[in-house]
Amino acid sequence: QVQLVESGGGLVQAGGSERLSCAASGRTFSNYVMGWFRQAPGREREFVARISPSGSVTSYADSVKGRFTISRDNAKNAVYLQMNSLKPEDTAVYYCAAGAYGSGGYRSTGAYDYWGQGTQVTVSS
Repeated sequence: QVQLVESGGGLVQAGGSERLSCAASGRTFSNYVMGWFRQAPGREREFVARISPSGSVTSYADSVKGRFTISRDNAKNAVYLQMNSLKPEDTAVYYCAAGAYGSGGYRSTGAYDYWGQGTQVTVSS
């Protein structure tokens, strides 16, 4: 089992920045691909970013590329999402997730076995 707890989020003005953190406990954190997803009201949960177990490979949704940065610190069992130039359409509940390395399809929720409870990010215009 892996337990994930997100922190950060809140209310931010458009154009501002916010940093989300996700603390992991349980099984070896460095074995897992970590992802960030988000879900707005009335919409499906969507991929935001993911990072390989070593941190050497990242990928992003087109909607956040160039504005968001995912990173991890395996010594601290943590993954982060730095969000810059925030837009009202970034408003959502943000979730971190852990998936076994090698399964592929990391832009899909099905690739992840463990999820945090989510943290709300609201961007005002």
